[in-house]
Amino acid sequence: MSTDLDDIPEADRVEGAPHPRDTARLIGQSRAEAAFLEAYNTGRLHHGWLITGPRGVGKATLAWRIARFLLATPPAGDDGLFGAPPPPETLDIAPDHPVARRMQAMAEPGLFVLRRAWDDSKKPARMKTVITVDEARKLKTFFSLSATDGGRRVVIVDSADEMNPNAANALLKLLEEPPADAILMLISHQPSRLLPTIRSRCRELRLDTLPADDMEQALIQAGADVTDPTALAALSGGSVGEAIRLTNLDGLDMYRTLLALFAGAPRIDRPRALALANSVTGKGAEAKLDLLLRLLDLFLIRLARTGAGAPPIPEAAADETAILSRLAPNVTAAQGWAALGAELGGRIRHGRAVNLDPAALILDTVLKIDQTAAKFAA
Repeated sequence: MSTDLDDIPEADRVEGAPHPRDTARLIGQSRAEAAFLEAYNTGRLHHGWLITGPRGVGKATLAWRIARFLLATPPAGDDGLFGAPPPPETLDIAPDHPVARRMQAMAEPGLFVLRRAWDDSKKPARMKTVITVDEARKLKTFFSLSATDGGRRVVIVDSADEMNPNAANALLKLLEEPPADAILMLISHQPSRLLPTIRSRCRELRLDTLPADDMEQALIQAGADVTDPTALAALSGGSVGEAIRLTNLDGLDMYRTLLALFAGAPRIDRPRALALANSVTGKGAEAKLDLLLRLLDLFLIRLARTGAGAPPIPEAAADETAILSRLAPNVTAAQGWAALGAELGGRIRHGRAVNLDPAALILDTVLKIDQTAAKFAA
């Protein structure tokens, strides 16, 4: 892929990871691939596919694999000189195939990618927060121009959750009256938020979270530094995208710092708590602040689960189970920690909305957890 293309901001790229179009293999999602191939080989290829699952488990990679396969594989009936080829057993397409090369260069005329656009009109320029109807309307031009070439046309929507209402309605019209030989693939992290009419016109492919072994393979393929795949799988919820973010932002060390801090609850080390709060302040620290808030929320979830009799397996850090079991020894504690998680979630959202000082927000959250530990800690 050219350097120029690498420099273009893309809404569907996870920072620190290859773009899904450049990912060679899809790891840990053989069930979803087999379901699509069965539909293809039995002549039940639906025109709309809804690819769902948590963030970062390979939904976009699967969409690009399917698109590459559809555009590089002759439709049934194109038997050629030597008769019909055997049914394909895999979505793999050789990387030197002309379609694969054009897709990698974003120059394939049979493919349209609907995603949030880069807005040069803003100062500073930034990514739009939603997929607008102006972007969705480009599909009409795509189908009118590509119709002259014949063959399949493929659309990837990444992600459908980000469409504004007008864009969603424009896409719905295409799903209701799809052009000939058109396949639309909608990637969705939260399909329940989509229009019911959109969901009803698509066949769903549900992707699973990844266990530690598959996580390690996927991270190596993405070029990430894999020091503790078991801990990454635990904290990321089996999401490769989230694991890459944890790796890039030293999330494992951040979570271990949290555990060490709360190991002293309900009498935590105040200077250490203040140092933690100050570590996510200043210019360029927004991503670390977001991650620390997510890890605090995850810590409370793991506390509640431990109190309810489901300690974390596997542990995300040494002595985690012992620390959580002391702070959440029973079901009453589990209920208390779950209630605190809901309360703190509201406080954090309010604090972010009114631009509360990040250090004050973190310190307030940590002290609230320490106060609650006094009620439940064994």
